[in-house]
Amino acid sequence: MSERIYRDPVHNIIRLRTDTDEGELMMRLIDTPEFQRLRRIKQLGLGLYTYQGAEHSRFTHSLGAFHLMSRVLDRLAEKHLINEQDRAAARAAALLHDVGHGSFSHVMEKVLGFHHEKWTVEVVLSEATQIGELLRSYSPELPEKVAQIIEGRFQPAALAQLVSSQLDVDRMDYLLRDSLMTGAKYGIYDLEWIINALAIDEEKDRIYVAARGLYAVEEYLQARYYMFRQVYFHRTLRSAEAVLRAILRRALKLLETGKPVWYAPDTAFEKVLRRNSLTITEYLEVDDSDVLFHVKQWQRSADEILADLSHRFTGRRLFKAIDLDMPAAERPQFLSAARECVTQAGYDPEYYFIEDRASDVPYYNYYTAEGAEPKSRIYVEDGYARPRIREISEVSDVVRGLQRGYELHRVCFPAEVKNEVYKLYHDLTPRDRSAVGSQ
Repeated sequence: MSERIYRDPVHNIIRLRTDTDEGELMMRLIDTPEFQRLRRIKQLGLGLYTYQGAEHSRFTHSLGAFHLMSRVLDRLAEKHLINEQDRAAARAAALLHDVGHGSFSHVMEKVLGFHHEKWTVEVVLSEATQIGELLRSYSPELPEKVAQIIEGRFQPAALAQLVSSQLDVDRMDYLLRDSLMTGAKYGIYDLEWIINALAIDEEKDRIYVAARGLYAVEEYLQARYYMFRQVYFHRTLRSAEAVLRAILRRALKLLETGKPVWYAPDTAFEKVLRRNSLTITEYLEVDDSDVLFHVKQWQRSADEILADLSHRFTGRRLFKAIDLDMPAAERPQFLSAARECVTQAGYDPEYYFIEDRASDVPYYNYYTAEGAEPKSRIYVEDGYARPRIREISEVSDVVRGLQRGYELHRVCFPAEVKNEVYKLYHDLTPRDRSAVGSQ
């Protein structure tokens, strides 16, 4: 049997059979320059500024998601009939679901106002990419099927849910991978038992978990909850992202107002800075290295703000942060006073006083059924003798507990004014505040 083997820190050995047309397609998709670019996109963005081991890339995560999709489909095929073309589309979608990611994962999206999923779909459908060409060569309908799965429009919907839902191969892989690479043990859960318990509710066209898998899914959702709280919203990680976003916003502002900003001429990154539209080919030219290269050059900028922020970023002299652990009515007074404190110290608050909210990270969130579309809910089998398929929070006290409201609201500011801002915080809110701490 012809095969290609990848050694993986999470799944150990990922075997890709290449002795079939479908297997050869997957191998050739991996070898495209568009997919290889994911080696140069960090999975956790600036997570390595907090967790020094978090050097893993979107490439390794995408291979992991693909591996899990292959395993899940093999398991489901034991009891359900899965169309051969649909299987190929589902495996390709799992492999390619992140191919449109920008530099440092989600860091660039808010500043530049784009969503990586839009670019992923364009990569899949485009006639200008090798990925699009390979998909069409396998089947003229395959690019559209893959795009529909990524966007959640595919029928049967159960296959699309395996790529994008609250219990999908994307989350299953990144929780274990991020936990391992950061050294934070919060993301560990019983993957094998979840795969064993997955099934398709053919009547309602949805994925569900058999009754024996309930506790494994509870553990999975608890892993998401704690990774969210302890890793994805870590103050230092978010502070690093705040500094990088401030750098990019300053460079964009200078160019918009006609001020000189150095950039590599005639590159796709120049068009990014000038907010010009990019072709799909140009978009895929940009990765983490372009951003880092320009930030290093901007350390010598004539603009004091751009130079200072760039020095802070490259030297990891990040902002400090305070979680606003106070009633909402008290926050405006503190924010106004703290902003004035930063201004009086000689810093422009537009770039040196950054508010950070949970809503700024829509990609890492808790599970909640309220307001969610049915396809985004997790369904489990309730009982053994006369089982019913129900939404998991109707069955599990643990999951209901995880759905209680949590609001993150913090501010980031230069360490040089840490003492003044901390004192202001304690003066305005004299109660014990455990949220105030050093990074």
